[in-house]
Amino acid sequence: MATQLIMARETYDPTAPSVFLAGPTPDRSTPVASWRPTALALLDELWTGPETLTVLSPESRGGVRAARYEHQVDWETAARGDACAILFWIPRDVASMPGFTTNVEFGLDAPSGRAILGAPPECASPERNRYLIYVAGRHGVPVRETLRDTVQAALNTITSG
Repeated sequence: MATQLIMARETYDPTAPSVFLAGPTPDRSTPVASWRPTALALLDELWTGPETLTVLSPESRGGVRAARYEHQVDWETAARGDACAILFWIPRDVASMPGFTTNVEFGLDAPSGRAILGAPPECASPERNRYLIYVAGRHGVPVRETLRDTVQAALNTITSG
């Protein structure tokens, strides 16, 4: 009962139980803390499966960015496709974490049956999540308001197959 963090462009076992941490990533130009370390800690706390849980993060280890943009996009697309659950946490702030790419990814992944949407009502720009919440409802995607509840819903998706 443990987790293994795999960061952007690192290799992983696509057959292992896994969750992809989708959502806005802080930009270098905006000094905002990432939400992913808290999500990882919650996953580590709440995961009770018999195997190690692979946690796939689109953030780069040590801040080393991809040599080519396409390498990042291709890795993220493959990792989301391989993940047993795709956890979208969107603490949207149009000024510092707009999540424009996240909008597209959610639209692509909502019909997969593996997406979970976390949309905190107390974020800076909650009205910008309204459309995603609506789309989630149309596709039967679980919607949660806290990161803990979103993590638990993702784990439930993994354990239910």
